[in-house]
Amino acid sequence: MEVYNKKEEITAAIAALRQINSNLGMVPTMGALHEGHLQLVKRALKENDKVVVSIFVNPTQFNNNDDLEKYPRTLNADVSLLKTLSESDILVYAPTVEDIYEGNTVSESFDFDGLELEMEGKFRHGHFDGVGTIVKRFFEIIAPDRAYFGEKDFQQLAIIKKLVEKHSIPVKIVGCAIYREANGLAMSSRNTRLKPKYKDAAPFIYKTLKSAQAHFGTKSATLVTQWVTKAFAEHNLLKLEYFIIADAETLKPVYRKSDKKKYRAFIAVYADDIRLIDNIALN
Repeated sequence: MEVYNKKEEITAAIAALRQINSNLGMVPTMGALHEGHLQLVKRALKENDKVVVSIFVNPTQFNNNDDLEKYPRTLNADVSLLKTLSESDILVYAPTVEDIYEGNTVSESFDFDGLELEMEGKFRHGHFDGVGTIVKRFFEIIAPDRAYFGEKDFQQLAIIKKLVEKHSIPVKIVGCAIYREANGLAMSSRNTRLKPKYKDAAPFIYKTLKSAQAHFGTKSATLVTQWVTKAFAEHNLLKLEYFIIADAETLKPVYRKSDKKKYRAFIAVYADDIRLIDNIALN
C-alpha cells in the first residue's frame, strides 16, 4: 500500500491510474480510523476500481486549539487497518499542513445558502469554512468520481453537497448510514478519549434520540425538544449543548410539522470535555 505525503506524488499516481480508465473513489478522513470509516472504504471499494483515503487533521476546521492538539494521530495504525481491506486498491494521501496550505493556513469564506448558520455553525464559528476549504482542496488534488461521507455529520454532508453544486465540482457525493457501536453510540474517533464512566453513560444519547423519534409521531417538535432537554438536565454526567429538530433539507428549526417534509433531530452533548454529536431521521 502506497502512502503519499505530497500532492505532486498523489497526482502523478492518479494520472497513471486514469490512463487505464480507473473509476476513482475517495474517503476523506482525519485519521484515528475505526469501523465506521472502514464501512465507508468498503462501500467505495465496491463502487470504484481504486480508492484514495486521505488522512489529515485539518487545523482550519477547529475552533478550539486544545481540541486540535488532543485529536488522535495514529497514521501507522490507520494504514494497518486499511491493509485489512485491500493492499492494492487503496491509496493513502497523508499530507502535511504545509503541503495543503503552502504556508497560508487560513480558510476560504463560503456561502452555503444558510446551511452553515444552523446547529454546528452556531456553536463552532468558522468550522464550515474550514471544512469547505479542505474538501474543495482535496477534490482539486484528487479529482475523484465519487466521495463518501458518513451521515453522523449530516450537516457537513449537506454542506459538501452544496459546495459541489455551487462550485460545479464534477464529483458524486455519497452519504452513508451512521455506523454504531453495539450499545448504539455513534462511532467516532473521539470515543477513544472517553473515560470509562462517560463511555458507559454515552449510549444515553442514542437512546434519547430513539425516544424522541417515537414521541415525534404524536407530539409537537416543541414538546419533544422540551422532553429531551429535561432528560439531559436530570443526567448527572452528560451535558446537553443543543437538541434541534430541523427540516432535513434546509436544516432550519421546525416549529410546526408538515406531512410533506422530512425531519431530523440533531444533538450535541459533552461527556466530560469530549463533544459528541449524533442525529436521527424522525419520519
